[in-house]
Amino acid sequence: MSLAFTIARRELRGGLKGFRVFLACLALGVAAIAAVGTLRAGIQQGLSDQGAVILGGDAEMRFTYRPADADERAYMDRIATQVSEVYDFRSMALTPGDQALTQVKAVDSAWPLTGAAQLDPAIPVNEALADTDGLPGAIMDPVLIDRLSLAIGDTFRLGTQDFRLTAALTREPDSASTGFTLGPRTVVRADALANSGLLASGSMYETRYRLILPPDADLQTLETQAEATFRDKGMRWTDSRNAAPGIDRFVTNIGSFLVLVGLAGLAVGGVGISAAIRAYLDGKTATIATLKTLGAEGGLIFRSYLWQTALLSALGIALGLALGAVIPLLAAPLIEASLPFPTDLRLAPGALLEAGFYGTLSALIFTLLPLARTERIRPAALYRGGSGTRTWPRKRYLAALVLLAATLIGSATWLSGIPELALGAAGGVLGALLILALAAAGLRAAARRLARTRLTRGRPATRAALAAIGAPRSDATSVILSLGLGLSVLAAVGQIDWNLRQAIATDLPTRAPAFFFIDIQPDQIDPFLALMKANPAVTETEAAPMLRGVITQINGKPAREVAGDHWVVRGDRGITYAATPGPKTRITAGKFWPEDYSGDPQISFAAKEAEEIGLKLGDTMTVNILGRDITATVTSFREVDFSNAGIGFVMTLNPSALAGAPHSHIATVYAPPEAEAQILKEVTKTWPNITAIGIRETVDRVAEALSAIATATAWAAAGTLLTGFVVLIGAAAAGERARIYESAILKTLGATRGKILASFALRSALMGAAAGVVAVIAGGISGWAVMTFVMDTSYRFEPLSALGIVAGGVLATLLAGLFFALRPLSARPAGTLRAQE
Repeated sequence: MSLAFTIARRELRGGLKGFRVFLACLALGVAAIAAVGTLRAGIQQGLSDQGAVILGGDAEMRFTYRPADADERAYMDRIATQVSEVYDFRSMALTPGDQALTQVKAVDSAWPLTGAAQLDPAIPVNEALADTDGLPGAIMDPVLIDRLSLAIGDTFRLGTQDFRLTAALTREPDSASTGFTLGPRTVVRADALANSGLLASGSMYETRYRLILPPDADLQTLETQAEATFRDKGMRWTDSRNAAPGIDRFVTNIGSFLVLVGLAGLAVGGVGISAAIRAYLDGKTATIATLKTLGAEGGLIFRSYLWQTALLSALGIALGLALGAVIPLLAAPLIEASLPFPTDLRLAPGALLEAGFYGTLSALIFTLLPLARTERIRPAALYRGGSGTRTWPRKRYLAALVLLAATLIGSATWLSGIPELALGAAGGVLGALLILALAAAGLRAAARRLARTRLTRGRPATRAALAAIGAPRSDATSVILSLGLGLSVLAAVGQIDWNLRQAIATDLPTRAPAFFFIDIQPDQIDPFLALMKANPAVTETEAAPMLRGVITQINGKPAREVAGDHWVVRGDRGITYAATPGPKTRITAGKFWPEDYSGDPQISFAAKEAEEIGLKLGDTMTVNILGRDITATVTSFREVDFSNAGIGFVMTLNPSALAGAPHSHIATVYAPPEAEAQILKEVTKTWPNITAIGIRETVDRVAEALSAIATATAWAAAGTLLTGFVVLIGAAAAGERARIYESAILKTLGATRGKILASFALRSALMGAAAGVVAVIAGGISGWAVMTFVMDTSYRFEPLSALGIVAGGVLATLLAGLFFALRPLSARPAGTLRAQE
């Protein structure tokens, strides 16, 4: 090893010429992964450090549709030094000329327990929410203030209660713990809502109790204790260790996904790394031959060049880590200002270690084969002018290659935390590389065949271009692999993004209702339905009683023990009751109860979700509704479609099972867009307590979130494409010497510069088009798979982005090819040919 290191060190004295593409590809791939990991770690660190501020306390106990009872309040008072009660619900903010959906936070005098609300004008929260001229005060999100054309001092109504706007809420300290909301925030005092009709029995709201705990409190013990005592009553516990689980889960998942996209960039860079090593070893023919002639064994040759690539890989990985760490730190002020939750961007050793690990494995995988082939080189073959590096290496190196690839895929699967996505991404990258390699082989074979046909007679430029593509040392494989994989990722993102937008903007509105009305009280439902029936613009109305409950047990066992982490047992779920199945209901198994049934409780469960959690007919299920346990038998399964934003319940019970339970009703109203404003005005004027959720506005909020995800993914794909372009430039640069010789031959035979340039351009355009076409196919397949199996919706091929991908591939290869055609065109044939003698 010492002798091999000495040889490697002396060879590296010549500088880094020939390794620029190697270093750039490795550094870009590692930098992308390191940057994403650093950003993810910074957000998670901010969520962890500021957990109490985000949550609004050290811990939170949350209840649905009810406040805490006496036992629960006594428990809070026993373990906490301070308690703050907060009601959270949706309502309509009404002005004389307009109305808008708002997320209301009704607080007590202790709010906020941690952090500080920022108001404009800058006045204390208690002063802003105090009575002013006989009306309770309120603070509001500036977006909602603009939406309703309000000014400080104006009045508006929530339910039947008037409020005076006293300040704009510019920063809400505990907003991140609430999660995704459909409307901007309004904050009022809870006791000011006593006569509003909004917190009536059966209304839809959450009650959150924020707790300040003693400094020596053990959060894990308290959580276990609280859940053992109150979980079956519908209580949910959160504490500062994971104050915003939804955000943390989202950041983890999207970060892991972007790391996987970064690994695709490393795979693209790997093509350039491998090509650079092959080109370098081809240029070391004389050196290797001399060493072999002097008695050097194949193992020594292998180890010496392994040392070189190891040192260069270390340099490339170090550059990538530095770049990936510095970029997020430089952009930290912008990132922190744009995110609605705290971040702590700093050097993240774990993220850098992960990126360096991936970079090391990738460098080994893509350099092992070219290096291993040096062992089987014979000096005689080298002196005769052959490189000798195209033979297959020994089996031990092939086994090591398989082991390294398995380690990389296994590590990505384990570290990502989302193994299905990681394995799917790995399969997609490997499949795309295989398809691209086959496409490159097919293009070369077709080019060789076409170059000999009559089609190229009299067209020397065309024949030369096709012959060059089909030649043994053609750079077609490197070009199509590198550019094609980057374009494939971009094509997949484009197809998925377009299909999601179409589903949201076109498909959903044609099937979805115009409004989703909630908090309709039992005495309001009949006149509400009558009002909708009398409106000629309303094409359809559906209504159902609405409760919410927590599935606590299945067959006498804890629900999570049976169903795992399935969404139906994660938190509370919507529940309804019905004497008969609705006209659109399709029973898939079992039998619905008779209309006059009054026996033991029975449940009709959603068929798809039942299959996912392993539920069978005859199983028992315990559901806690408003603190009361109801154990029912599953007697039927129903087909439930959640994709059209209509009414759909996982659980339907027989009416007698819920007799006496306070509840409200929900309704969906179908109407054309031009009738929506009038319907909304009539409902809110007649029943101020009823909340209207406009489906189109909701869709716009979801579309904004999806757009942000698509933008992040597109940037990650652009990084992959940049790596591919670097590889493309490297391939073009490596082929410059061959083009000089080719140009000299063609000039000697009478070809003009124009014909030679046309030949070079056609060659580049054909390779770029091939890469683009294969990328469109791979992207289309990926888009179809995601939309069909992940999004569970239809897929349609989008041609415009596909044409853009093909055009981009052609343009990229043209630019690179033409740039490196300048020297071959200007070279003198005599000097070039003499040098080959």
